[in-house]
Amino acid sequence: MPRLKLRHITGAAGLAHEGAVGSWVSDAAREKFMAAYERAFARWPQPHEEFDIETATTTTRVHAYRPHPAGDPVVLLHSAGSNASGWYPHVAALAEVGPVYGIDMPGDANASAGRAPITPPLARAAWLDEVLAQLSDHPAHLVGQSYGGWVAMNQAIRAPGRVASITLLDPAGLTRLDARFWWWMTISGLASLTPRPLRRPLARWLDLPGLLEPEQMTLMWAAMRGYHAEPKFPRVLADDELRAIDVPVLLVTGARSALITPAEARDRASHMPNAQVAIVPGSHGGFNRIDELNDRIAAFIKAQATGQQAAQPARG
Repeated sequence: MPRLKLRHITGAAGLAHEGAVGSWVSDAAREKFMAAYERAFARWPQPHEEFDIETATTTTRVHAYRPHPAGDPVVLLHSAGSNASGWYPHVAALAEVGPVYGIDMPGDANASAGRAPITPPLARAAWLDEVLAQLSDHPAHLVGQSYGGWVAMNQAIRAPGRVASITLLDPAGLTRLDARFWWWMTISGLASLTPRPLRRPLARWLDLPGLLEPEQMTLMWAAMRGYHAEPKFPRVLADDELRAIDVPVLLVTGARSALITPAEARDRASHMPNAQVAIVPGSHGGFNRIDELNDRIAAFIKAQATGQQAAQPARG
């Protein structure tokens, strides 16, 4: 989600008009982005596959890493304004559970393209249901970051038939975006403009390792300058909607998250019938101890796939 705000800070491409699909500023802007995009995906475990899925409203790019093709699919849903490249620290670990698919969600700067808006909740659920139907005959374990977390919850509410579980990494849609979040986004945006020596301590302070990764920074700037993103401002889900999520849920939030506090996470998760909460070091921008986090997510997914009870995550 931060990158939507950064467009306002930098005066770059900005958002598409309400009800419009995302679009590139120019062919040259798209070509520049795609060159950076290919370099960013070189950080995924290799070899990885790329293919497109056609739905009623989109052409959706999928990135697959499946050294173990049997088993339930693990489907990764990125944050707003982004693409599947940022999942590279998680892919190999989650592929030990089942085939991993990173989805480029249409409406953001990536290799997917929309022919109609899919931001409305019902349209988003219909789109993802079509994608999941073509990926596998098995129900999918959805893993969503920020806005991708809202997409996963929306799917579990409106089209749960192809959903085996959802893992929510600091998800949008559980609390209102307050001044603390907008302050964090503004500081994060300004940090991306600083010289690298100053950026290093800022990256540690903000828990934003991407600030120090040239591939991700180049990709982010190409997206901000070259793409009109489909507007995404998901509303807060009501308690009754959360109670309708009856698939297993792992809700992970950072102890320093500017989006949702640990207390808020526990309160909102208490309305979901089968939810676990894990509070881990880190902020909305990034979690620390990635290996431990990957082990936790993989264990949760494996437990659902085998029908065993997952170990309760540490709280606090």
